[in-house]
Amino acid sequence: MDHFADRLRAAPQSRLQRGAAAEALALARELARRAQAVEEPGTEPRQMPDAGMFAAADQILVAAHDLAVVLTTEAEVAEAVRVVEESRQRAGV
Repeated sequence: MDHFADRLRAAPQSRLQRGAAAEALALARELARRAQAVEEPGTEPRQMPDAGMFAAADQILVAAHDLAVVLTTEAEVAEAVRVVEESRQRAGV
């Protein structure tokens, strides 16, 4: 996750505008949704706000940390890693 965030921070603005930042925000929102589903089952998840393209790296780190705290099995961790890797590939960073 740190590597993905570092790559986003180092990416030129043009790459962020072409979709890398939007992909990172989508990932942050998905990770946050998953964490909320575990922490508050049965409630409507809150959506992480769009804090701008330059905040996307920090947003994925926060959401990933929140999710890591609530994961309990190796299968859950493996699934989260898969989701992050697929997002990183789509972001192209």
